Order: sequence, then C-alpha cells, then structure tokens
Amino acid sequence: MTRRQAREQAFTILFEKSFHPETPLDDIIEINIEQELLQEDEYALGLARSTWDNLLEIDEVIEKNSIGWRVSRISKVALAILRLAICEMMYIPEVPVSVSINEAVELCKKFGAEDDAPFVNGILGSVSRAEQKENNKEEKNEKEENEEKKEIVEIISEEIK
Repeated sequence: MTRRQAREQAFTILFEKSFHPETPLDDIIEINIEQELLQEDEYALGLARSTWDNLLEIDEVIEKNSIGWRVSRISKVALAILRLAICEMMYIPEVPVSVSINEAVELCKKFGAEDDAPFVNGILGSVSRAEQKENNKEEKNEKEENEEKKEIVEIISEEIK
C-alpha cells in the first residue's frame, strides 16, 4: 500500500470517528478491517491513532491558524484532513511538511467540497510558517547560548593563564 493510500485509510477512519464519537477508535478500525473496508496497514493505523491521541493539541493548532473559524464550523471532511496533515507535520518528522500539505490538498480534491482544498492549503501554509518561525527562533536562541558559552570558556581560559 502506498503512503497516499494509507493516508486515505487514516482519513476514512477519522472521518467515520467524527460521526461516532462515543465508539472507541480501535473498535472502528476493527469493524472496518473485519468487513474488509480497510486493509491493515501500519502507517495508516499509526497515523489515525497518533492523530486521535494528539487531538487536543492538533485542534489547538487548527484554532490558532484558522482565523475566524472555530473547529466546530469546519466541515468534517476538511477537519479530518487537517488533523491528519497537522499530525504528520508535528509528530512524524520523516515526512516533509510540503508532502503533508500536498497530500492533504489532494485528499480534499478527492473527498471534499470545492472550497475545502484552498481552505486546507491556507491553514496548513499558516501552520508551516508558524512552525518555521518557531524553529528559527529556537535556532537563534541556541546560537546565542553557544556564543555565551564560548565567551565564558574564553574568560576562564584567560584567567587560568
């Protein structure tokens, strides 16, 4: 199974979960596998579980980056796709951010309404830029700390001489 197919399966699981919030995720997975609606795939199941396990943090990121939109107002299709993509972006570092965004847009084109693809692309772009700013800030702080440590080492070296 390709990664694209695995993402589709993970999307299907989360989309179904949105209609059955009281049903445990593993029960939804098990029923779909038993009825041969899904194939067992490590990446698909791992992505669906990781998304569900980190749902609160992921939804906070969506709220922060979807200006003027509450999570409850976003279509179930777009929301499931956003959640998957943000999960990949935040918790699966081996998947490039650009791939997560592109795959999310493709899922929207296949399963969503006409407005979903640009909406999802915009939010994910905002998430990506915010994440990049945070990484740049951390790198800058780390660089400053290293420079301070070098200065301290130089001062101590001078005092020893």
